[in-house]
Amino acid sequence: MEKETQPKETVPAAEAAAGAAAPAAAAATAAKKPKKRAASEGIAHIRATFNNTLINITDVKGNIIAWHTPGKAGFKGSRKSTPYAAGIAAEVVGKLAYDAGVRRVEVHLKGAGNGREGAIRSLAAAGIKVSAIKDFTAIPHNGCRPPKRRRV
Repeated sequence: MEKETQPKETVPAAEAAAGAAAPAAAAATAAKKPKKRAASEGIAHIRATFNNTLINITDVKGNIIAWHTPGKAGFKGSRKSTPYAAGIAAEVVGKLAYDAGVRRVEVHLKGAGNGREGAIRSLAAAGIKVSAIKDFTAIPHNGCRPPKRRRV
């Protein structure tokens, strides 16, 4: 089968520029996100693992308002697990939540990583009042079975 080629339509340059600008302007307005407005109280969930620190700020129902991690802030590898990296991430998420309207948070901690205290201090430094700190770190009840005795 032979393909039929049709001649291309020529459009004057002024019309082409106007036509190209209109979809670009519509895309720019459509891409702009509406600002989230949240209640003045929320919950800051801080999960401090040995390799990273994840910080979520939610409303009291559990809907996420803002989140950040040291990896999102630009830290790579073992630097993600430092208290400084957790502080930077908490400062960014604190500013985002403050702009959304959150003024008081209850902190829920989970994990035994290095970034626990640094993240809480940075949230407070971002202008958010910390009303309570609760620790939800899992504690083993007798834990795993230990390895068998070594025979020499």
